[in-house]
Amino acid sequence: MGRVDIKVPIGAISGTKILSGTGPNINIKVMPVGSIDTEIKTEFESKGINQTVYRIYLNLICEIKIIMPYESISRKIENQILLVETGIVGDVPETYYNLEGINGEDTLQLIH
Repeated sequence: MGRVDIKVPIGAISGTKILSGTGPNINIKVMPVGSIDTEIKTEFESKGINQTVYRIYLNLICEIKIIMPYESISRKIENQILLVETGIVGDVPETYYNLEGINGEDTLQLIH
């Protein structure tokens, strides 16, 4: 995108909120400048004793800068988009032990 002409009320240039929408419009040439960084992230989530959910995300980080004659505005925008989500189902195990919250000494007592 190249240079763009926008119309701005003269009151917006004053810097006060009360006058921001008042006065005749003036034409300002604006040139947007920006960059996008992308990153692929993956995630596994357990859903029971034999199921796992697998997700692939695309993280977008956009840095936008608008250059105007009297001011430059910079913004950073981040967004995450889910690309793929699938369930992975395995065999049901014959035995299952949930040992969360049990220390090593107690584990040995369960086995004997």
